[in-house]
Amino acid sequence: MPTLTERSPTPLRTSPPLQAATVALTALAPASWGTTYAVTTELLPPGHPLFAGLMRALPAGLLALAITRVLPRGDWWWKAAVLGVLNIGALFPLLFLAAERLPGGVAATLSAAQPLLVAGVAIAVLHDRPTAWRWAWGVLGVVGIGFVVLGPEARLDTVGVLAGLGGTAAMAGGVVLTKRWGRPAGAGPLTLAGWQLTFGGLLLLPLALAIEGVPRRIDAGAVGGYLWLGSVGGLIAYTLWFRGIGKLPVGASAPLVLLSPLVAAVIGITLGESLSLLQTLGFVLALAALLAAQLSPPNLLGRVARSRTAVDQIREDRIQGERNR
Repeated sequence: MPTLTERSPTPLRTSPPLQAATVALTALAPASWGTTYAVTTELLPPGHPLFAGLMRALPAGLLALAITRVLPRGDWWWKAAVLGVLNIGALFPLLFLAAERLPGGVAATLSAAQPLLVAGVAIAVLHDRPTAWRWAWGVLGVVGIGFVVLGPEARLDTVGVLAGLGGTAAMAGGVVLTKRWGRPAGAGPLTLAGWQLTFGGLLLLPLALAIEGVPRRIDAGAVGGYLWLGSVGGLIAYTLWFRGIGKLPVGASAPLVLLSPLVAAVIGITLGESLSLLQTLGFVLALAALLAAQLSPPNLLGRVARSRTAVDQIREDRIQGERNR
């Protein structure tokens, strides 16, 4: 397999239509991740979060390596390993553990805090201070998701909550480091996804076999679940995700994870759940926050300054007119 030595050039700024298309494609990744909770509880064998993470990561990573035939080189060996641990090796088992121990909506709500975590890490690592506009919509997005999926009947499990928050924090760190490091020249999003899925899967392999072992019974539904999570929710989703992270600002890509709990809520509705008025308002608020984060904040101060300038000009013209009389 060929190896890489150069870093890719800084991506060019895209036009609004192209950026909208990039946002739409990137959004498919967290949308697919929203199916994880239903697939885990409905199809996969219980009690095997490490094995589920392994099956989601390693086969997809090896397939990507076979397709791209590109290996890391130099410092990208350890960078790909770090990203693989954060985005895959730590995230997947914690995600499945949270999905097993919490209702899908509660588990998904924890991931909605990722935009705020990403913003905090970006300040320290990228020295990129998000605007008050994106901070505000990030908070409102979490509040909206909370209205959708949390209620008095929500069952909170301490281990599940810690697992959900841990997975969210790991991926937040992975998002920021992916943005900081970019990717080497000649390595596309599929290559980067393959490296990380493989490293994460290799980390999970001995842990899954030593701690959990292989489930005693893997039926056709479980096979379908593993295939879905490894293909659509794994290789395809992460390829689109890393492509989007490389092209979009951190403040625009991070809020897209709000789609994950929203999709989980929609799946819950299709399975027989219903939304109250408060939940419906929360759904609308979360969608508004997701969309608003993709827009530039209105330049209110500039508008006020221009209005004052116009008023002053009218006043001066009026005074000058009176003097001419």
